[in-house]
Amino acid sequence: MSAIPPRLSVITLGARDLSRLRTFYRSLGWPELPASDDGWSAFLLGGVLLALYPLPDLAAEAAPGVPDPGGWSGVTLACNVDDPTEVDAAFAAAVAAGATAVAAPTDRSWGGRSAYIADPEGNRWEIAWAGTAVFDERGALVSFGG
Repeated sequence: MSAIPPRLSVITLGARDLSRLRTFYRSLGWPELPASDDGWSAFLLGGVLLALYPLPDLAAEAAPGVPDPGGWSGVTLACNVDDPTEVDAAFAAAVAAGATAVAAPTDRSWGGRSAYIADPEGNRWEIAWAGTAVFDERGALVSFGG
């Protein structure tokens, strides 16, 4: 057994305006945990927790001494959907909820379909369909590829 189990449990976004991000993710219809407030918020998404935490507090913990932890780090988050047509619908819903369109839905060279949006603080999300993605009844990704 590995010292670190092979799982992704929590993704934390350092928020410049936590209240605004909470409003955005709630407007997508995502279920917010009851313990959430403007000091910490979380959404349970198919077996992974999306947490929002004030950027200065997160930087103090995860990037001490880094002069500008607020710049985009090159990380994207992804939400895979069950059908290629759902990419277009999810993209439109995200933009309607306040996301910025980054890249319109398109068929990709790897055989899937995806689009990119940015949340109100510039965090990049890929909305993707991949024919090899398999989800359980909760929406948790249980297999990807072969």
